[in-house]
Amino acid sequence: MAESGRVFLETLPRTEDLFLFYYVSQCFSFSFVILQSSSPSPYLSSLSLHNMANAASGMAVDDECKLKFLELKAKRNYRFIIFKIEAQKVVVEKLGGPEETYDDFAGSLPADECRYCVYDFDFTTNENCQKSKIFFIAWSPDTSRIRSKMVYASSKDRFKRELDGIQVELQATDPSEMSLDIVKGRAL
Repeated sequence: MAESGRVFLETLPRTEDLFLFYYVSQCFSFSFVILQSSSPSPYLSSLSLHNMANAASGMAVDDECKLKFLELKAKRNYRFIIFKIEAQKVVVEKLGGPEETYDDFAGSLPADECRYCVYDFDFTTNENCQKSKIFFIAWSPDTSRIRSKMVYASSKDRFKRELDGIQVELQATDPSEMSLDIVKGRAL
């Protein structure tokens, strides 16, 4: 992994023996570091692209998120899970029991704050077969703060990669974009 970071640094443009390296800080401001040297420092050459990607999103994923998702997927202990970002970490906010409905799930989402959600949707196909699909829903209401929307949008793909088994993705800015009819249509 360290080798990939070295390749990245060596491909940066050189101007009069100056190496320009930039990164995105956790508050989404751009910073520049200029190194005056004929070769990259050992510290920077040991950086990995993987670590740089995590730094760009600035979000860690709590182990409980992965465990609860596995329980939803394998054991079907939950109908839905709502996640939120708290202190630079994605954490579980709410677990919906298997008896809860889609309306219970939709009612659990805050009207003015972003969230990630996973919903286990049971349905019957046109051939009368019982099926289930796991939906990932990125809830970003129009009334939420812009900074919150940016944080959730920039961390979404990394978080989704942690949840192996997502079958359908929805992005919603108001309840009509994730209505039960839309979910049914995407499931079939």
